[in-house]
Order: sequence, then structure tokens, then C-alpha cells
Amino acid sequence: QLQASGGGLVQSGGSLRLSCVASGITLDYYAIGWFRQAPGKEREGVSCIDSTGDTTQYVDSVKGRFTISRDNAKKTVYLQMNSLKPEDTGIYYCAADPTWWSGSRWTEPYSYDYWGQGTQVTVSS
Repeated sequence: QLQASGGGLVQSGGSLRLSCVASGITLDYYAIGWFRQAPGKEREGVSCIDSTGDTTQYVDSVKGRFTISRDNAKKTVYLQMNSLKPEDTGIYYCAADPTWWSGSRWTEPYSYDYWGQGTQVTVSS
């Protein structure tokens, strides 16, 4: 029901734009989170956006470099990633939940009901 795409191999300092396309659910009703998982590490919340696009949150390590946005008419949520660093490497997943979680709850994978398959992002130094 969620499909992430747009990953790839990029040099440090480069940019990528990830897309998360929803099918089978009415995207307008869902907050969307982006997570990433590096080899040997736990899945980490990167950013999230509420159902209207009015409110966003970011983990400190990506603030000022990543921008989350959504186009509900296209059933798509984007993650624009600029000034990429090797530590941004990992599999990126999008997830959906009808609840907008305040505080740090949005960073927890268990807060989301629906998950897409991941897309690999590799940043070379």
C-alpha cells in the first residue's frame, strides 16, 4: 500500500529525492513518516508530516538538509535530501498512520500501521 522509490548511489554533498506513493488507502487521512536503517543499526525516524502538510518534524541530524512534503492529489509524499553525508546511508522506508504523534513518539516504528518496502540510499565519501 506504500511504495518508496528514488534511492540510489550519490557522492557526499549530493542530493536525492525520495517518493512514497500510496495505494489502497486515502492518503489525506494519514500522517507519513520516513525512517532509515543502516546495517547493524535500529530503524531510525528521520522525518514526518501530518495529513495536511502543515506540520513537519525532523531528527536533529537532518535538520536544514532534508525537506518533507506531500501532494495528496498525487497520493505522494516526498523527502528531498540535500548535502548528503555518508552517515545518511541506509534503507529508507515510508510509513503511514492515521494519528499525528506529538513529542518523540513519531520516531518510533511501532507508531505506524502501514509500511512500504525500502529504497536503498548510499552516499559515498
